[in-house]
Amino acid sequence: MTKRETLLKKISTYQFAALDLQIYLDTHPNDRAALEKAEKYKAMARPLIAQYEEEYGPLTKRVTDANKWTWIKGPWPWESEDDC
Repeated sequence: MTKRETLLKKISTYQFAALDLQIYLDTHPNDRAALEKAEKYKAMARPLIAQYEEEYGPLTKRVTDANKWTWIKGPWPWESEDDC
């Protein structure tokens, strides 16, 4: 297994564990130990995600400014001067 694959496997393992605990917490919201474990797995994944993204690129898409829609700033395809 390559370094990239190993890193991705660790990330997915921690994320799966955190997600599985979150699902458990949906039905057991007062289980403090499970909540702490879920937070621990999320915290363990964060630096690995940062490392992966630094070395290989983003794992998820990010919106830099949710209040701006750059595609709406025209001109629209039918407003092109080439069509006149």
